[in-house]
Amino acid sequence: MANTGLLRRLAAILYDSLLLLALWFLATVPFIAIEGGESIEPGSGPLHIVYQLTLIGVAYAFFIGFWCHRGRTLGMQSWGLQLHTADGKLPSVGAATIRFFAAILSWLPLGLGFLWQLWDAEQLTWHDRLSKTRLVYYPREKADK
Repeated sequence: MANTGLLRRLAAILYDSLLLLALWFLATVPFIAIEGGESIEPGSGPLHIVYQLTLIGVAYAFFIGFWCHRGRTLGMQSWGLQLHTADGKLPSVGAATIRFFAAILSWLPLGLGFLWQLWDAEQLTWHDRLSKTRLVYYPREKADK
């Protein structure tokens, strides 16, 4: 068990981004149907706001569900990562929610909240610190032992 490196963390994010994109495509279908096959244009009234909130809700449900139930998303599992609290337990819904919104804030200044891990003494990102959680790397045991 060890803290995770930035590249491993970013690789898991890439995997999860692909899964989330597929979920967003599915969530978009009803909105396109409502618009008669047309795209949902920015500023097109209340439907656009509901659409944006739906996309945020899908992302929230994806991450919170995985983090609280298993401590890892599918991307994190692929890269041997798991989310823990300081005492080694799975995060609560509250801690996971703080992490979710803090991770968005970590991206806003050109990803500085993620890059912070490179200078942090404990290799933690802003959202790790704010949510009092951390990603832990569990190396796979070699099958040829």
